[in-house]
Amino acid sequence: MPIDKEVGDEVFCGTMNMYGSIDIKATSLGENSSLQKLIDLVKAADENQAPTQRIADKWATWLVPVALLIAIAVWLITGNIERGVTVLVVFCPCALILATPTAIMAAIGQATKYGVLIKSGEALETLGALNTLVFDKTGTLTYGNLEVSDVISLKDDLTDLDLLKLTASCEKLSEHPLAKAIVNNAKEIEIDIEEPKEFKMAPGKGVSCVNSYGKVYAGNSKFINENGIEVNVDSYLDKLKHEGKASIIVALNDEVVGLVGLSDVIREDSKRMIENLHELGTETILLTGDNTETANYFASQVGISKVYGNLLPQEKLDWIEKLKNEGKQVCMIGDGVNDAPALKTANVSVAMGSVGSDVAIEAADIALLGDDIGKIPYLKKLSNSTLFTIKANIAISMMINAAAIICSVLGLLNPVTGAIVHNAGSCLVVLNATLLYDRHFDDSIKKIDSENVEHSHYHFHDDGEHTHSHEGIEILDEIETAHGIKHMHAHKHALTRQSCESYHN
Repeated sequence: MPIDKEVGDEVFCGTMNMYGSIDIKATSLGENSSLQKLIDLVKAADENQAPTQRIADKWATWLVPVALLIAIAVWLITGNIERGVTVLVVFCPCALILATPTAIMAAIGQATKYGVLIKSGEALETLGALNTLVFDKTGTLTYGNLEVSDVISLKDDLTDLDLLKLTASCEKLSEHPLAKAIVNNAKEIEIDIEEPKEFKMAPGKGVSCVNSYGKVYAGNSKFINENGIEVNVDSYLDKLKHEGKASIIVALNDEVVGLVGLSDVIREDSKRMIENLHELGTETILLTGDNTETANYFASQVGISKVYGNLLPQEKLDWIEKLKNEGKQVCMIGDGVNDAPALKTANVSVAMGSVGSDVAIEAADIALLGDDIGKIPYLKKLSNSTLFTIKANIAISMMINAAAIICSVLGLLNPVTGAIVHNAGSCLVVLNATLLYDRHFDDSIKKIDSENVEHSHYHFHDDGEHTHSHEGIEILDEIETAHGIKHMHAHKHALTRQSCESYHN
């Protein structure tokens, strides 16, 4: 949510100024900044993580000397050096060593086809044992984009559409994010927005204008009061605040006539994703910097029961450590800079690849390229299948080795046939692992077609300064300025950059 700031207010580094110009005084050195503290937390968390040792690696360290001892014993007991050599040939733990990496490579290849980048096999192995998933809210369970959610008219002779129309007219020339959301909503439902007259903006408070309805004011309660209009809509404001929504009070001709509520939008698949995780026996928790009321409202919409709000980045990290100390295997899912320390501290972490910040993606073990939160249950199923395949491969390799050793001791195998059995075991393990690559886990998860899938992004420029055509392009947030028309537009193209090179120049 955009937060209005006044002279004397504190702002953090990385804060985005949405409109107008401001003077900022630096109050501390770069190494003491909030961003640097976050980076230090990520580094500290990285140093505290112990590397996982795979079972197969540990077994291989003592299997080889055991094989050598058995071969020497067979030679001494039977007096037949060929049997001893055969034991060495069949006992070499190639199949055992191949059991883990082949399954992991196949699983990582499978995930890549569905737009999921897994950075390490260790993360994939750990994911299967997870029993607790921790979510950030904004940009993860929600899109992080404001949209009009409520239009509340307080007058019988003023419909909700009329209220939206007069508000959009008043906000048309404003550059504030809330204003843009209202104007965009009016355009989407094809409301004819009239040009405002006598437009005035009070930064951090609201806007006013004159249109066909009369004198219109749109802003916060302080702005409305300053214009001599009584505000008596506390019950509506409290309800919208409880639901985590921003609100704009609208007054017409010295009387409050309604409110417009704006909210972040919950991802369509968030609720189903949480239900799928619960079906898999996984606990879900929400950790967010939003106030607790807002956090509780969004959590109730998707089905998360454990919620902790008003958290700073350090407090998110502390909660992850607390959950781990309780013996839980924790996966953190987030997208922002403030999630990075918690992402690095969790047993496994997942970042939203498209909307996530660079530091969050760098700190995470897994990145979702299409920001499809519905792929989290798929990842859990993939990891479980990978672990099962690894264990099955280890069991297959050990049984083949045991049978081959017995046959070698009894003289049923010679070095040539032993080598054939040995390599057959290795091939069997590899073939079993490759079955993961094309296994079907979830009908709702679609493959990524890198040649045909559409990718969209935004950029803006002042009119007359672009070098590309606007034919077939959707124009967004057009604002008339003294220097021409400044606007933002979106376009889509295949993932291959060459298909859209002209739009990037």
